[in-house]
Amino acid sequence: MDLFKKIREYTQKVNEIEYSISSNKKEFIEIYERNLALEKEIVQRTQELDQANKAFLTLKHVWELMNSSEPLSTVLQKLVNSLHGEMGYINSTILQVCDDDKGKYYKVKAFSESPILKKLIEFLGEKNIDIHEYHLKYDSKMLITRAIEEKSILFSNEYMKVITNLLYDFKEEHIQAIDKLGVSKNVICIPLFPSNKPFGVMMVFSPRAEVTDKELNFLTLFANQVEMAITIANLFENLKKEAVTDSLTELYNRRYFNQALQKEAERAQRLHQPFSIISLDLDYLKKINDTYGHFFGDLAIRTIADILKKNARSIDVPARLGGEEFSVLLPGVDSSGAMIAAERIRAAIEAQELDTIGHITASVGVGTFPEHSIKLDELLDMTDQAMYKSKINGRNRVTLAKNVDDEAEWHEVAFGAFMDILTKQKIPIPDKIAKEITSKLKAINTVETKSTLFSVADTLAQTYNNHYKRGITKAKVSMAIDLARKMELSKEDIDKLKIAMLLYDIGKLMIPDDILNKKEPLSDEEKHKIEEHPLIAARKILQPITSIADIVPIIEAHHENWDGTGYPNKLSGDSIPVSSQIILLIDAYFALTQNRPYRVARSSDEAIEIIKLESGKKWNEKLVEQFVDMMNESKQQSR
Repeated sequence: MDLFKKIREYTQKVNEIEYSISSNKKEFIEIYERNLALEKEIVQRTQELDQANKAFLTLKHVWELMNSSEPLSTVLQKLVNSLHGEMGYINSTILQVCDDDKGKYYKVKAFSESPILKKLIEFLGEKNIDIHEYHLKYDSKMLITRAIEEKSILFSNEYMKVITNLLYDFKEEHIQAIDKLGVSKNVICIPLFPSNKPFGVMMVFSPRAEVTDKELNFLTLFANQVEMAITIANLFENLKKEAVTDSLTELYNRRYFNQALQKEAERAQRLHQPFSIISLDLDYLKKINDTYGHFFGDLAIRTIADILKKNARSIDVPARLGGEEFSVLLPGVDSSGAMIAAERIRAAIEAQELDTIGHITASVGVGTFPEHSIKLDELLDMTDQAMYKSKINGRNRVTLAKNVDDEAEWHEVAFGAFMDILTKQKIPIPDKIAKEITSKLKAINTVETKSTLFSVADTLAQTYNNHYKRGITKAKVSMAIDLARKMELSKEDIDKLKIAMLLYDIGKLMIPDDILNKKEPLSDEEKHKIEEHPLIAARKILQPITSIADIVPIIEAHHENWDGTGYPNKLSGDSIPVSSQIILLIDAYFALTQNRPYRVARSSDEAIEIIKLESGKKWNEKLVEQFVDMMNESKQQSR
């Protein structure tokens, strides 16, 4: 009995041990299997983390690029390179949807290097085509087009079909050559909509057979950053464009034109090549605005701008300088070529018929470096003078600038000087008056040129002298001419005197009104300001106008006294130009015979007697004698 009992106990213990071993084995297997699964999960998570880290670095790179000031093409190229390199894609390409008169097409904006692209470039190279300039097919049935139209990411494992659908005349051997590479298993098309406007598509060629949701999420995020980069770059380009272009016409503005002109002058001097400037002014803009309204005035201005764009070469610089004034810089063109170009533009403007207005015309001037001048300011001035001469001589014509030695009519020179002073705002007068005078000057013709010049001089004088009467300028000029003839001045000197008589007192516009109209005696400081006005007129206002360079010394000395007590340079005797003395005397006579805040007007005889008292002091004695004789002759004739 004891034996069987022991056997049973032993068997029971063995069974317990076997059960324990069996239980532990199952537990060990379960632990082992859990460890294997954990290791697999760790590998997977590590791969995912590595991929996420690469995605983060890629997106960080995108953000850094967006905050750079590089051109859009450079930014996009760096973006596709980062996507290609860091995320392991075979190729990344950005295509833009473009449009012309033949319809829509795709254009390569950026691409990363790859075996696929290398073969494509070889194919295009046989046709001598730059891949950036190649027009790719646009078809609504294509995968990339559907991605844009549906605004969703689409992908396909038929990447060769996507490629061949884009290309024209793709040879079979090229298809086979690319297919043999066997590098891509999927092409993913991500539409790009910066600022919610269709731009194009980003194509990604993937070596992976499966396209995961995580990958699509990343590519969506990446595309969003690309869209933002495009938006920022476009805004930057627009700001740059606005800084150098005219908003109404989209031509270059004055600032850009001047910069381009300076660069061209440096280039032309270095290479000993010519360049020309066309100066153009729309005729009768004020009449168009007054008759039809400013909408049609703007239409006329835009029409001229469009004609300038159509007639410009890629290297030309057409610009709107302001108002109805335009200029075109023609690099490498001599005067004969510029005259042909200018006549072509003039004829095109005249031939264009506009709604309501009908036909418009323009007055055109042409100047050439170095033929007319090697100095930019002088060349611009001469070109403007040529344009003004076209206007004076009947408008709707082209005039070539005169060489420095050529003689110009005095009224043409005076006209150009007034236009320069007013349009370049060299004097502080109200904009309304400046525009009124400018419009009056631009509306003149050959018959009324001189009377308009006198009227303009009267208007300017009235801005600083309330007592100045209409018609006085004409009377002053007439008297000065008579006196100059009695002094036996040459025709050339008399013409200079005519211009000087129109401009000599323009410096008073720079003197404060309270000093000019003061009834009490002037302080020393106020006297000094008065005495500065000839210098202001000569050096600050008139000296930059090259066409009147020989008039400036006359105006600067028009307050110098014969005995050296005048101003501003204390000149005396024969060192004072005779024309300056004539201006001083004529101005004194008219000042004496007009009312002033501090005294009443003197009679003609009284004024003559006062002038005679200053003979040999303020004026040349001979000049006074001739003046008195002239006035006596005038009295006898009037009797």
